[in-house]
Amino acid sequence: MTDLAQYKDILETRKRELYRRLNKIEKDLDTLKSGDSADRAIERENDEVLEEFGTTGLKELGAIDAALDRIAAGTFGLCAKCGAPISEARLAAVPHAALCEECIAQQ
Repeated sequence: MTDLAQYKDILETRKRELYRRLNKIEKDLDTLKSGDSADRAIERENDEVLEEFGTTGLKELGAIDAALDRIAAGTFGLCAKCGAPISEARLAAVPHAALCEECIAQQ
């Protein structure tokens, strides 16, 4: 397995990036809206997209925190469901992965 410190760094970097994005989304959602009804309709659609990005970001933050907890507990890289090792390829693609390929396919 790749050095755990490397995964910890990747996860912490991604976490900081997500916090910056979520703060920007929050500021964008808090900005004053146009008085024009046509503009407000477009802005509302944009807000819905931003809210979805925010929700997705919060879910990823939770998964990153769980992965950092697994690093601290010494269980990082092992499937949370079956206990089998998670492949390097999967961890390279999704460093916060909690499940191996076989278990994720069964969901």
